[in-house]
Amino acid sequence: MPLPPLRNAYPKSTWKDSLAVGVIATLCVGLYCCDWGPEYPQEAGSKERARVLSVDNRDLMQLGLLTQGSQNLKVEILSGEYRGEVFAATNQLRAQMELDKIFVPGDTILVGVYEGAEPGKSTLNAQDYYRLGWIWLLFSIFAILLILFGGITGFKALLSFLFSCMILWKGLVPLALQGWNPMFLALGIVFLLSAVIIFLVAGFNRKGVTAFSGTILGVSASCLMAWIFTHLFQVNGAVMPFSQALLYSGFESLNLVEIFIGGIFIGSSGAVMDLGMDVAAGMTEVAAENRQISRGNLILAGWRIGQSVVGTMTTTLLLAYSGGYLTLMMAFTAQGITPTDFLNSPYVASEVVKTLVGSFGLVLVAPFTALAGGFFLLPSR
Repeated sequence: MPLPPLRNAYPKSTWKDSLAVGVIATLCVGLYCCDWGPEYPQEAGSKERARVLSVDNRDLMQLGLLTQGSQNLKVEILSGEYRGEVFAATNQLRAQMELDKIFVPGDTILVGVYEGAEPGKSTLNAQDYYRLGWIWLLFSIFAILLILFGGITGFKALLSFLFSCMILWKGLVPLALQGWNPMFLALGIVFLLSAVIIFLVAGFNRKGVTAFSGTILGVSASCLMAWIFTHLFQVNGAVMPFSQALLYSGFESLNLVEIFIGGIFIGSSGAVMDLGMDVAAGMTEVAAENRQISRGNLILAGWRIGQSVVGTMTTTLLLAYSGGYLTLMMAFTAQGITPTDFLNSPYVASEVVKTLVGSFGLVLVAPFTALAGGFFLLPSR
C-alpha cells in the first residue's frame, strides 16, 4: 500500500479515522465477550456488594505486628437478589499483612453469597473491600481529562488504552495458560499493540510507519537481549509474585522463565513506543520545514533528537522498576547486607535484568527510528 506524501503527515479527522476507531472499538467489545481461558466449573452463588453494619472482634488475636483469627460481621446486601437483606458474615485473618483486612462499620465490602442462603440465619464469606466504584471514578476522571486535553487524538489514545487492556486480559493471559509459548506470544502481542496504538493515534502515514518501524526493531532487540541475559544471570522466573501459587493451581507445565522474559519487553514496550514516536515526530517537523534536506542530514537530525530524549527515558524505567521494589531494598539495607550479596540476590538480579534490558531497547530504538525516518519521511530522489 503506497504511503501518503509528507504534507499529509498531520491529516485532519477523516472517514479513515472514523473507520479505524470503529474497528478498534468493535475489537474491544469482541475481546471482552471472548473467553479463551481454561474451563472451570461455575461456582454456585454470586459475589455481591454489602455494607458492614456491625463488627465483633472478640475472636481476633494480636501476634506482634500481625493479627490472626476471625472477625464476625453483620452486613446489609446492596446488590443482587438479596438486596436490602441482613446476613451474618465472617472475615478470616491469616496473619498475612498483605492480604488481611479489618473491617469497620460503614465499610463497603464484597461478600460471597451461596445458593440457598437465608437472611439472618446463614453466614457469608466477607472477601475484600469493594473497590469497583472508586476504580470507575478514577478511570472516568482520567478519560475526561485525556479527551479534554487531546480532543480526537485523546479519544483515540483512550481507545488504544482500552484495547491494550483487553488484549492483555483476554488474549495474553488466557492463551499463555492454554500452553502457548509466553515469550513469542508476548512478542506478537507487543507488535500488534504497537501497530494499533501508533497508527490509531498518528494515522497511517510516513510518521506512523517510521515510529512503528523503530519500535518493532527496538522491541525485537529487547527480546533477544532479555533471552540471553536471563539465562546468563540464571534468573528463576519464580521471583515473580504469585508464580508458585500459579504452578500449584494446576499449571505445572508453565515455563516461568519464558513468562519472565515476556514480561521484560512488555514492561518496556510503552517507553519504546513513546521514544519512537518522539523521534519520528521530530524528524517529520524537520523534513516539513526543510524540503531540501538530504537523507543523511535527516537521519543525523533524528539521531540528535533521540540523544536528547533517551537519557530521561532510561531513567524512567529505572525509577519505575525500583519503585516497585523499594521495600526490598530497604529490607536489605536494614539487615546490613553487603553490596555483593545484594546484587547476587535473585530478586535484585531479576530487577537488574529488567532495567538494563529495557533500557537497552530504548537506547537502540532512537537510531533505528532515525534510520527508518531517513527512508520513509523523504520521497525517493
